[in-house]
Amino acid sequence: MTYKVLVVDDSSFFRRRVTDILNKDPKLNVIDVAVNGQEAVEKAISLKPDVITMDIEMPVLNGIDAVKQIMAQSPTAILMFSSLTHQGAKATLEALDAGALDFLPKKFSEIAKNTDEAGSLLRQRVIQIARRPGLIKPRAAIRSRVSAPTLPRERLAKNLTKSSISSPSIAKEQRSLSRSSGKEYKLLAIGTSTGGPVALQKILVELESNFPLPIIIVQHMPAAFTAAFASRLNTLCKITVKEAADGDLLKPGHAYLAPGGRQMILTGKESSAKIKILDDDSPKITFKPSVDISFGSAAKTFAGKVLGVILTGMGSDGKEGSRLLKAKSSTIWSQDEQSCVVYGMPQAIDKAGLSQLSLPLDNIASSIVKEIGRG
Repeated sequence: MTYKVLVVDDSSFFRRRVTDILNKDPKLNVIDVAVNGQEAVEKAISLKPDVITMDIEMPVLNGIDAVKQIMAQSPTAILMFSSLTHQGAKATLEALDAGALDFLPKKFSEIAKNTDEAGSLLRQRVIQIARRPGLIKPRAAIRSRVSAPTLPRERLAKNLTKSSISSPSIAKEQRSLSRSSGKEYKLLAIGTSTGGPVALQKILVELESNFPLPIIIVQHMPAAFTAAFASRLNTLCKITVKEAADGDLLKPGHAYLAPGGRQMILTGKESSAKIKILDDDSPKITFKPSVDISFGSAAKTFAGKVLGVILTGMGSDGKEGSRLLKAKSSTIWSQDEQSCVVYGMPQAIDKAGLSQLSLPLDNIASSIVKEIGRG
């Protein structure tokens, strides 16, 4: 199958470069380009591409507003190009909130060692989101974005409506969560990558401020993004969310997001666990932060008292960390294929026989609450 791509950017150089990269794969065909957001909206409606690559800063209509209009009028899989700045991070998160499925840094040198590697990654990401048409929802089905100062956290959280996913297999899994296992937990650990920002927001906004466990989160994300992402989640959630810092003591009702470009490990005893942030220059470690490393340290500190959840993401990071947790009798869950943007990381632990439960995204928060005995 060949996927049709619309490339949107006000730079003629970047439009040509992206077009040349994508057209090297026979599964991809750049059918047209657009020079601003308004033209992108018009061509999305008339050409009906499978995927759109979208810049953020453009004349006439910016990328965020273009995403909103496209998702309202002609829902399409969209990959955003972002600058690795704090402002670029905030804009990218807004675009994801508006309905874009994924993002990449605009400077390819920031995501790969060479042009060939960067091109391969771009083609791979475009193909991945092109294969997930079931996740593309009209704007009306996506929660309305509310600016932080407008409403208090409680109302913001209540305004986040649940989308419905129904199938016989999902209905079966819903029934299996009618009661908790009775296990004792001391930590919730979440690992994710592609599609993670939206998935994490969906889960965390449903947790109450008195959530009884500390939460560690590993999201594959550039260093410039994690502080902005943690701040955004903290604004939307009832629990406290922060970018993890060296020496942080784990507290119930607090979520700690691993900083981009570094590793987050847990040290100390279960009753007084601390976060340690490490610089990692090892070429053997692909992901910084790495789910495997954080989950592995959680296994040492909390043994069998961890509820580990692997969400949407490309690759298999988290499989070995989940294996270590499972060996200590901790519980591992995964997001189901139907609701993943990329069914890579959850698939890896499913195939390895590590996941005890595969759940649709819409059910994960309520299932967590039930499992720890608060539902």
